[in-house]
Amino acid sequence: MRFARTVTVVGCQVGGEENNVITGGVLPPPGRTVFEMKRWLETEGDDLRKWLLLEPRGKPTLCVNLVVPPCDPRADAGFIIMESTDYPPMSGSNTICTTTVLLETGMLKMVEPETRLVLETPGGLVGVVATCRDGKVLRVRFTNVPSFATHLDAHVEVPGMGTVRLDVAYGGAFFAVVDAKSLGFEVKPHEARDLVATGQRIKRAAAEQLPVVHPENPGIHTITFTEFAMPFEGAGSRSRNAVIVSPGRIDRSPCGTGTSARLAVLHAKGLLNAGEGFTHCSIIGSEFEGAIASETRVGDRPGIVTTIAGQAWITGIFQHGYDPTDPFRDGYTLPDLWYE
Repeated sequence: MRFARTVTVVGCQVGGEENNVITGGVLPPPGRTVFEMKRWLETEGDDLRKWLLLEPRGKPTLCVNLVVPPCDPRADAGFIIMESTDYPPMSGSNTICTTTVLLETGMLKMVEPETRLVLETPGGLVGVVATCRDGKVLRVRFTNVPSFATHLDAHVEVPGMGTVRLDVAYGGAFFAVVDAKSLGFEVKPHEARDLVATGQRIKRAAAEQLPVVHPENPGIHTITFTEFAMPFEGAGSRSRNAVIVSPGRIDRSPCGTGTSARLAVLHAKGLLNAGEGFTHCSIIGSEFEGAIASETRVGDRPGIVTTIAGQAWITGIFQHGYDPTDPFRDGYTLPDLWYE
């Protein structure tokens, strides 16, 4: 064994979604903000993502978070989200996992019965309340970056499908939110492959035909996810969803940013008010509690502040080694799993 580099990673899952956290072996990237750090990794340091997330060490369903010192004095820690093909500005499931790892490993002090933190994400500051007992995090509720709708009941021409009606909203990334039943889906596990194929086609068409830019950060732009939503039955109800993540797979969790985007759409359509929420369920039955905390404005747009809650579990501690003679040290993809 001859490793030129080692990285320590704590495994963690929330709602069935694997969101691991780097706790050692990586120095903070340069940048005056966590968003600038993210951009540096994208443009100058993408070898870290490829090494950990592509095969043979990674897989399409894996996400990895890099903990960094906060740039904003109000924050306790920062983190950067790395997915298979992207660095999203914010992720709810990754926030829940990163909080759990920070507290259960002692990187940040756990206070029982409740620990309050502020985390700095590339998309902005996120307030966190963690319910803790006997050294374990039992629940994480975070206050997301502001969410807003950009298009309601828009029509997109999708090759091979014709006209598809959808909403577009930002919940930490931009989502095309589609009524699942209108396309013949029930968001059940046996539909997973068809949901992925359809969702990727819709995303590509929506991104091309409905350009979007965050009004306060032009570096955040473009629809990157399709969300299939089952019917909404009012405040306090339950609804299933499936978020399609590139290169072509379903988020196993209910998706925190997708839940925020859906809350923004429901609020914009007058179906939910501040103080109300619902339970969002994933395709495998895991749940997040989503609610509208307050109304706000994002640039010149009306928006909302949401809260999302769930529980994560640590799955293990791993040490990845970088052997300079490994012919696949930078990873690879094959279209049997990596559709894009």
